[in-house]
Amino acid sequence: MRCCHADFALVEGSDQGFTIGMPTFTFGAGVLAEAGANARELGMKRVALFTDRGLVDGEHVAKVKASLAAAGVDLAIYDEVEVEPSDDSFRHATRFAAEGRFDGFVSVGGGSVMDTCKAANLYATHPAEFMTYVNAPIGAGQRVPGPLAPHIACPTTSGTGSETTGIAIFKLTSLNAKTGIISRRLTPAVALIDPDVTRTLPSTIVASTGFDCMSHALEALTARAWPRRLNPARGVGRPVSQGANPFSDMLATQALRLVGEFHVRAVADAQDAEARAEMMYAATLAGIAFNASGCHLPHGLSYAVSGLARDWQVRGYPQGRTLVPHGMAVVLNNPSVWRRTAPQAPQRHLHCAHALGADAKGAAPADAGEVLAQRVIGLMRATEMPNGLAALGFGEADLDALATGAEPQYRVIRNAPLDVDRDDLKSLFRAALRYW
Repeated sequence: MRCCHADFALVEGSDQGFTIGMPTFTFGAGVLAEAGANARELGMKRVALFTDRGLVDGEHVAKVKASLAAAGVDLAIYDEVEVEPSDDSFRHATRFAAEGRFDGFVSVGGGSVMDTCKAANLYATHPAEFMTYVNAPIGAGQRVPGPLAPHIACPTTSGTGSETTGIAIFKLTSLNAKTGIISRRLTPAVALIDPDVTRTLPSTIVASTGFDCMSHALEALTARAWPRRLNPARGVGRPVSQGANPFSDMLATQALRLVGEFHVRAVADAQDAEARAEMMYAATLAGIAFNASGCHLPHGLSYAVSGLARDWQVRGYPQGRTLVPHGMAVVLNNPSVWRRTAPQAPQRHLHCAHALGADAKGAAPADAGEVLAQRVIGLMRATEMPNGLAALGFGEADLDALATGAEPQYRVIRNAPLDVDRDDLKSLFRAALRYW
């Protein structure tokens, strides 16, 4: 696979640099116990600990609380994070953060917890009307004007990579689709990544978050090459996500190798400590990769699926309301997308398939999309994912609404290796209705 750093001169006016951002992170069994020392090093005296009600009384939060207490750090707990958060839940969390006058934040949970903590920190530190920082054209897309309070992120799932990113995703109620806020300022100062947390995860959560990790890596490798990105900003104005680049390529490739080897094992057996730890590491690598490169069509399409789903629940996730786990919404669009994007960069798609464990021997460039799609479908079937969007109740009559939800997702859709219009979006959703 040819490295994309060699071709910037082929594009007139292209940006000749790319910028990488990430937190200081510690990976290893038991590192949640280091929260207190890190908080003290960051100058924290009074922190807000963000988590959710499913975790607040559990061992992971207890370990972090004990570490903070031993370090002499005062804390207040916010446990009202909503799984798959909305603008309303972000606002609620912001009120808590603003009223508490905290000098630091700690998050213990999955992507929803970490993203909520990022948003609460942002709006408490730099108050503004809510849509001010939300991605354009949905929101105003204004730059975050200055630093935030330090944030220590402690992930408890193996997939979102939110502990490494400057991105916070939520459902915008008025649009009935997901969108987000993106800024390097949102990136946690420290991430404590403890694979021991995965011992207690239900298989359905491991399956869904693992596919989020996989798609982060696939999208990072197949995104529009960084010299060809549509945002012309340079220097400090360079966006967080800049398109496929040599650094993100390297990390995403290794993440795919780990997913291909360990994802099915991690879902099948909670006692397989090796598989679950390797998936935790894969999530971190993929998180750094997609933060640098950006995601594209699978994520852009998923936001509409999450917002428009009806009467769908998954064991292991909060019951009583419709909820499509993020990784599930993403993977259901994967095969459809790879069949469409492969002609733009067939060697990259074949590279992805090979890294993910597909038998790509003898495959021609024209086969790239199908080889990658079939490998993803095989993983979906092995982990009991739904058979396409139709399994969630979507049909031909929903294609217009799905396209309407996906169309404004410029941040990700325009990072794809090809331009798509509304008819293309409908076609991609149609092709994702059923796979086998």
